[in-house]
Amino acid sequence: MTDTPASSGLIPYINVDGVADAIAFYQKAFGAIEHSRNPASSDDARIMHAHIEINGAPLFLSDFFPEHGFPIVAPQGFNLHLQVEDAQHWFDRAVAAGANVILPLQEQFWGDTYGQLKDPYGVTWAVGQSKA
Repeated sequence: MTDTPASSGLIPYINVDGVADAIAFYQKAFGAIEHSRNPASSDDARIMHAHIEINGAPLFLSDFFPEHGFPIVAPQGFNLHLQVEDAQHWFDRAVAAGANVILPLQEQFWGDTYGQLKDPYGVTWAVGQSKA
């Protein structure tokens, strides 16, 4: 993947409190590759925009900016789903990095192996693996 994602499609864009630390966590937990980060300013540690890649897909991130109408809120109403070939590896690596288990990884009634985690920034991640 290049530094510039496709000009069309759907790219998740999340706000977390502490993007720089979140990127480091996502690198450890999910093998994220950082493509770019744009700091708010030289005297502000917040990140205005960052682009990482996880499992071959782009993810955009930004810190919150309450002074510009983007207050700090807890993530809600979504999860980021990772469809992988070795769910146990991905799940265990994320837990070792500090993610909390929400739903243990197990075979589900629809046949896939599936589980859910919550990262230290409040984002819920699902890990799934199709039956071979």
